[in-house]
Amino acid sequence: MAVATGLTVGGNYVNQPLLDTLAAELGVSQGAAAVSVTVAQVSYGVGLLLVVPLGDLLERRRLLTTLTLLAAAGHVLCAVAPGFGWFLAGTAIAGVFSVAAQVLVPFVAELAAPGQAGRAVGTVMSGLLIGALLARSVSGALADLGGWHLPYAVVAAGLVLLAVALRARLPVSVPERVGGYAATLRSTARIVREEPRLRSRALLGSVGFAAVSVLFATMTFLLAGPAFGLSDAQIGLVGLAGVLGALAATVAGRMADAGRSQLATALGAALLVLTWLLLGAAGGAWTALGTSLVLFVVGFALSDLALQTVHISNQNIVFALRPQARARVNSAYMTAYFAGGALGSVAGSLAWAAGGWPAVSATGAALGVVALVLWLLDVRLERRARAGGTGLSAARAAS
Repeated sequence: MAVATGLTVGGNYVNQPLLDTLAAELGVSQGAAAVSVTVAQVSYGVGLLLVVPLGDLLERRRLLTTLTLLAAAGHVLCAVAPGFGWFLAGTAIAGVFSVAAQVLVPFVAELAAPGQAGRAVGTVMSGLLIGALLARSVSGALADLGGWHLPYAVVAAGLVLLAVALRARLPVSVPERVGGYAATLRSTARIVREEPRLRSRALLGSVGFAAVSVLFATMTFLLAGPAFGLSDAQIGLVGLAGVLGALAATVAGRMADAGRSQLATALGAALLVLTWLLLGAAGGAWTALGTSLVLFVVGFALSDLALQTVHISNQNIVFALRPQARARVNSAYMTAYFAGGALGSVAGSLAWAAGGWPAVSATGAALGVVALVLWLLDVRLERRARAGGTGLSAARAAS
């Protein structure tokens, strides 16, 4: 399952080290090429909102196989796209159906032994993160070997093989009886209304992802520009520094099982602010090239570590709110999460156009500060819920 989440989500990151090349070969500006990052995130968000709740309604093995094949079709369209419009269409199709990963995550939590859900989710999320990191790195290397079309063809082939493996290896699930599709969507909205900590954690996750998406949307332009002059493959290798995020996923999961989710969240939010201080210094004209690259790599590594510490803590908290509705809870949380990511990409692109790397760094740091404030608000909600007794979650656990 860890491999499956890594491959399905990793495809959404193939374009990130290729933005400069895509802009040149498809005849669009750098800002337009960066829109493909936003399209991938927005379409993924649409899938989270409209597709992931089906995990509580349909048999999951069949659902996951179908979603994986549809995601592969999107990547095929990207690989053969004759122009930028077709490329964006393929990106959107792949993004919508790559939410198969977010059907798998709550499935893992359901299958985990009692008291081990945090560790299980952390392990699967480690696979997801490693997949995203390898997608960035391998994409750049493949593009250097065979052009920007090749990474998309390879991902499509891998997804077809994955669909066959999922069909053969996953257990057959018994879907929850929550009515039809419309009723499932309505119940998701009701859960959001009734669970204040789902709302607070979803907002915290969205701001955290926005802070890091500012980096994802602009780092290629900085690293490929005159200050660094890196190739697509070299930019992809920089992305390997994010392996710390995969380690953070496992650690955060263990902290959640030990009842220390708030501590993990605080550390992650504070680290987001520190990350942007380092990244801002990395792009400073006063910093020597070698030192700048080291600072950037360290900052990039810490950004993934910080984000995943916050994210895994969030997921373990929200999954516990409604154990019988994990797919719908995950749908609500992840929709907000990726909406934040899309807004962060837009904010990063606008900041780059308006003021270059200093404006990008200021935007990312400001979002990190907002994440810290939102964590403090969530602490207040938790204390209020404890003071008021078991609250709504326990009373409605079976809904």
